[in-house]
Amino acid sequence: MTTKDVLIYIFSVSLLLFAVLYGAIIFIQKRNRQEEGFSIGYESDTSSQLRYKHRQWFQAAYIYALRLPLLSSYVKRMRKKISIIHPYDEISLRYETMKITLAVAISAGLTAVLLIWMNPGLGFILVALLAAIVIHDLMIDVFMNRLERRLLVQSVELFSNVRHHYQQHGMVEESIYEGAETAGHEISIHATRIYNALISQDPEEQLDRYYETAPNRYLKAFAGIAHLVMEFGDHAKKNSSIFLQGLSGLTKEIQLEILRRDKLDYLLKGLNIIALAPVFFTKPIENWARASFPAMDEFYMSKLGMITKLSIYVVIIVAYTLLQKLQQNSESDYRAGFDRASWEEQLYRFKLLRILVNVLMPIPGTPKHEWRIRLLKESNTRLRLEWFYIRRIVSGVVAFSVVLTACMYLHHSSKRQLLYAPVSQISLFGKMNPEQEKEAYQRAETDRAVMDYLNRSNEVSFDQVKEAVITVDGKGITQDQISITAERVLSKLERFNFEYLKWWEVLSSIMAAVIAFYFPLWTLIFHRKVRSLEMKHEVYQFQTVISIIRGMERISVEGVLEWLSRFAVMFKVPIQKSLLHYEHGAELALQELKNDIWFPDFQRLVDKLLLAVDKVPIRDVFDDLEGEMAFVFEQRKQEYERMIDTKAAWGRMIGFAPMYGLIFMYLVIPLIGMSFTQMNAYYEQIQRL
Repeated sequence: MTTKDVLIYIFSVSLLLFAVLYGAIIFIQKRNRQEEGFSIGYESDTSSQLRYKHRQWFQAAYIYALRLPLLSSYVKRMRKKISIIHPYDEISLRYETMKITLAVAISAGLTAVLLIWMNPGLGFILVALLAAIVIHDLMIDVFMNRLERRLLVQSVELFSNVRHHYQQHGMVEESIYEGAETAGHEISIHATRIYNALISQDPEEQLDRYYETAPNRYLKAFAGIAHLVMEFGDHAKKNSSIFLQGLSGLTKEIQLEILRRDKLDYLLKGLNIIALAPVFFTKPIENWARASFPAMDEFYMSKLGMITKLSIYVVIIVAYTLLQKLQQNSESDYRAGFDRASWEEQLYRFKLLRILVNVLMPIPGTPKHEWRIRLLKESNTRLRLEWFYIRRIVSGVVAFSVVLTACMYLHHSSKRQLLYAPVSQISLFGKMNPEQEKEAYQRAETDRAVMDYLNRSNEVSFDQVKEAVITVDGKGITQDQISITAERVLSKLERFNFEYLKWWEVLSSIMAAVIAFYFPLWTLIFHRKVRSLEMKHEVYQFQTVISIIRGMERISVEGVLEWLSRFAVMFKVPIQKSLLHYEHGAELALQELKNDIWFPDFQRLVDKLLLAVDKVPIRDVFDDLEGEMAFVFEQRKQEYERMIDTKAAWGRMIGFAPMYGLIFMYLVIPLIGMSFTQMNAYYEQIQRL
């Protein structure tokens, strides 16, 4: 059975399984209709019935998918991804989960099938699977970003409704309850959860649970402000209440975030598809070039051609990864309470790896060791330094193995190409007819037989090769043909024996291992820079909370730290540590908090808290907070504009890089090179005349 037959068999089995799944879902749907009667009075409208059938089908698909071993784990992972957006509505959660799962799976599956059908081969199957994974991640990001943006838009509507109802009767919990009734479906779930937490017997505990699963910092701040006003009361300030001022600040923040997302999506729209497009056009371009310029066969089947193709795939992967980083809208990936056992920790249990880590890791107490520890903290990586070095070692070993294996495979492929590739004698233009193609394969077979007769050794003279040609295939050929065949075989023998693992290839593998060894370290440095923007958001949120509670009675520095701990994500661990040490000395605990955090804006905030311990009241220490917040808001608007323009410029350059690489590296430059080669051959023929 050939590779193509195997692929056709796999594709047929996949279609059969999909048909069985679809039939089972239809059967479950009909059975549910019979049991429930399918009599719903309010759905007399045709569109409403279709919408209901659509949702019912997805509910049935979700139930059936959980019964299949592999599919159930995938569906559960997808459910976990979107559970932050739909955490409490089971029906909506199942519907969104199954809708995204089917859309992503079908898109990725069709992509893989299309690519495999275009070029059924083992090597291209890996490329097709890689493209399917990329399409899979892209579709998930598109759906998740759409859900997040919908939640932000609905949050603005909710805050407007809450403001309206609060101005009517001045009750926080009732205004939230009434605002949730007229708000969008997704945000009403969160508003109802916040309302239930506020009216519970222990609001602080319920709100802490909500903070752990809140989808963004705006809803966390909204819940916290509502609780503060309910606990300490609202005070009129400059003809406006603290609660309404907090809502206004959150609304401005959300509107700024929506505008940033919309502009960034508009400028970077479609670049992911453009970056992935060369995967689909690599084989068509190669087929067209081979059909139009037969001499290009030599390039595409050579080692240089394979390296070029691999380079294009690497460029595609790198471009897609960078575009994902540019378009990343996730507010924070630093949620607490979701730690899992890392594979680095499992590998560190092996004695040999522990010894290797101790050799490579800096000596404790040295500046290098302290810098590494500080970098891990500042990048919020939940890894010990020993585990981090395990990651670096594994990255280096994998890179060395991959590069060395690729070099050995290229040598093997080049040898096979020399032995079995047809020997064409036509020029750059034109195409071989069936007779010429048959003769080309026959010449290749003759060359292979001569090479085998000579034991594939290049330590032979031209005369010995001629004798071997005469011995193997000396009937019916002229002396000129014998000489041409001998020259060709001698050239093949030299190239065949030159295909071995070179020292510089081993050195390249070592260099790749070194780069991969340092890559996790560079990634941490990059993450620390990315986190600085998130830290600015969190410090600004701290300032919003302090601006609300600073005017309230009986508020202390310890109380401020407790409220900051509730809202904190990236600064949560240091603030909690400071609270634990606060009873043993307020100034010492705050000074330790300042030393633990490297971010300057947060350090300035801690300096003000130090001043408010014994000397100056909190109200007076933060008297300039409103003006500072207004300045920071305008500063962030300018930073957003510069960041968006920079991302757009980089996005366009990165997005079109794979297409340019495909056109120039895989078609234009090889075609020019082969043209010069043919011109040199013509020139030599003319000189012989």
